[in-house]
Order: sequence, then structure tokens, then C-alpha cells
Amino acid sequence: MKKKKFSRRDFMGGAVASAAFMIVPRYVLGGPGHTAPSEKLNIAGIGVGGRGAGNLQGVESQNIVALCDVDWRHAAGTFRRYPNARKYRDFRKMLDKEDKNIDAVVVATPDHIHAPASMAAIKRSKHVYCEKPLTHSVYEARMIAEAAREYKVATQMGNQGQATESPRLMCEYIWAGALGPVREVHVWTDRPLRGLNSVYWPQGVDRPTGKEEIPSTLDWDLWLGPAPQRPYSSAYVPFKWRGWWDFGTGALGDIGCHRIDPVWRALKLKCPSSVEASCTLVNKETFPVASMVTYHFDARGDMPPVKLTWYDGGLRPPRPEELEDGQHLGTNGILFVGDKGKMLEYTLIPESKREEFGKPPEVIPRSPGHHQEWIEACKGGKPAGSNFDHAGPLTEAVLLGNIALRPELKEKLTRTSLLWDGPNLKITNVAEANEFLHRKYRQGWTL
Repeated sequence: MKKKKFSRRDFMGGAVASAAFMIVPRYVLGGPGHTAPSEKLNIAGIGVGGRGAGNLQGVESQNIVALCDVDWRHAAGTFRRYPNARKYRDFRKMLDKEDKNIDAVVVATPDHIHAPASMAAIKRSKHVYCEKPLTHSVYEARMIAEAAREYKVATQMGNQGQATESPRLMCEYIWAGALGPVREVHVWTDRPLRGLNSVYWPQGVDRPTGKEEIPSTLDWDLWLGPAPQRPYSSAYVPFKWRGWWDFGTGALGDIGCHRIDPVWRALKLKCPSSVEASCTLVNKETFPVASMVTYHFDARGDMPPVKLTWYDGGLRPPRPEELEDGQHLGTNGILFVGDKGKMLEYTLIPESKREEFGKPPEVIPRSPGHHQEWIEACKGGKPAGSNFDHAGPLTEAVLLGNIALRPELKEKLTRTSLLWDGPNLKITNVAEANEFLHRKYRQGWTL
């Protein structure tokens, strides 16, 4: 009888129980806490400078076998940290060449590359960890989540705060009835500002003029990827791309998947029914310096309809009267407004309310760590906390807010909100707004 051959992926996923004898017990190789080499994932990184370096450090208990970055100067520190990993500039070539050698991929490129890189890995049945926001467009978020489900890969978006204590406490207070029904939430960030007196990256600016020489260590064409061709400028790299429509997703895309996530969980939100926005001057090149975006969500089970207002660029809601003088509202925050009280982040206000209610029952399992969740999921464990079934719809909602900020729609949206049909991926009342659900890829790039 011909023996069935098992792939390394079958082994790593725990799909074949009869192959379990191949795992060397930990106690044989070093006692409790030691991971046998045969249990380790082979992981590749795409975009390995900056945040990518941090993500790889989060999974370096596994084997880091291949690294890809279009800017080898920016990636130099990571290359030094993993000297045995094979190096590439084009993730497509890396995935082709390393297909049989890797189990999982960490994607931490600029936003406009997230979807093409993640999809290329998913279609090769690789597990994927992708930085937030999951994608650059609403359509991409839907497609990536569907593909991950189809290929049955373990996934995690890089909103690492979801693995901490604070979002669990927010959920537990609300589910325990500390605020009563919640009908209003305010979420704010200082981005693109950095606190009160400086900036992380510029927004509200026009395209740079003049010509700059492309650094010898940077492959500019690969950096552009699916985005339209334009001359190189240091105004975009290595970090300032976040404020540009073609490359980033602005303050909302950068921080929304972090800060709206606990609200999404606590209030069990689904897709919004409508969204509207107001902002400072905005152009076709960059996001506005500051904006307010308002989402409306229908009732969910016994939870009432809720209005969520997002603020960025130094804007924030009025100071709640329940917050005692001297207490910090914060340049970044979340304020829940319920029928029976208010909560700033995971703290009931005022202090008398907090003392009266006490600590809510602990009903949510605590996390072993954001990256560890993904590692365990890759090895057949439970889905990670921000797997793409969760991260996809969240990203869709976040990026829908950016469509409400588009300068091309500004005049029309002074007269109406955008009405959203989530199941059918369609804006129903402003037909021309649908063209911003996705973007046209440059020739040679596909999803």
C-alpha cells in the first residue's frame, strides 16, 4: 500500500494526528519551556525595517528564514539581527523561491502594499500576520478576509493593544451593565500631531516639486508597488507616507484600528449604516490636518443604536462634567456615554461611581500576547484575537470614514451622509463614492 506523504504545512497545522510522533518532546531537549526545533514555524518578513523589525522580534522564538525589503539601508538592522535569513527586495520573488521553505509571513510594509503582499501569501496557503490597517481600501479588506477563510490560514492584524488588559476591562464593565445602554462613543487621537506641539507626519500639503536622486539602497519602483507612478521624494519615505492618499490611510487608518477596536468588541458592532465627516482643508494628495468622522450603527440584539464620533489632528470631544478637575482627558482617548454613566477608557467616572460599582466580573480569557496568539493559531490553536474575520470588517468601517473625507465628494457630502450597504459592499445614495472603495492598480500588480 502506498504511503501518504504529509507536507510540512500539514505537520505544523496539527492536521495529521498520526504524524505527532515526529515531534521531539521538550523535556528531551531542555526541559519545560524549551521549544523543540521540529515545532517551530519558518517565518518570512515583508517590510522589515521600522514596525516590521518589532513584529519579527515578537515572533523570533520561531525560525526567521527569509527577509524582504525594498530599502536595504532601512532594513539593515534587521538583516544584522537575523544573519542567516535569505534576503530579497521583491516579495513576489521571495514567495516563489521560498514557497516550500516557509509556513508564515509577517507583512509590515506601507499601507498600500498590505493587501497585495498578504493576498500573495494567502494564495500560497501561508499564515499571515499583517500590520494595521489590514488594507488600503475597503474592497481589499473584504477580499483579504474572504481569502483567509477560503485558504484556512491563521491570521492576525497588528493592533497589538487588543491583547492587553484595557480592552477586556472595557468590555467587562459594559457587559456587566456599569453604564447601562451605550448610545454614544467618542474616540480621538492626536495623530498626525505628536502631542500638543509637534507632528508625526505632515498632512494637508501638496505634492513636492523638484527632483531628488533615488538612494542607491532603495528600489523606488518596488516601493511604489500598485500605486501610480510618481517621482521619488524624501517627503514620502521612510515614514511620512502615512499622510498621502496613494500610500497611507491618514490618522484614521493609522490609529482607528487600534482605538475603535475595543469599542467594536464591547458594543458588538457590525458594519455602520451611515458615515459623515467634516475636516480642515483637504486636497487630492494628502489627508486633512484634522477631521471629525461620525458613524451610525444599528441596534444589535439588546444593544441600542449607537453613534461613534472619531476626532483626529488635536480635536477631541468636550470635557465630560463627570471628570474631576485636574484629571487628564488625554490627547488620545475613548469616552463611552451610557444611560447610567460614563467611562473614560476603562475607568468609570466620576471616582464615586467607580468605587460604588467596583471591578466587573472577569469573563474574557486573558491573552498570552498578541504575537503569541498568532503563533499558537498557526500551530492549530484557537484563532488569534484580531484574525481577519474580525479585522476585515473593522478595517472596512475605518476606511469607509476616509471616503467621507475625499475632496472629490466634499461638496455633495455637505448635503447628505454616505449610506452604507455592508453585505453588498455598496454606498447606496452617492454613486460616485463607490469608486473610492477600491483603487486601480498599476500595471504588473494584482490582488
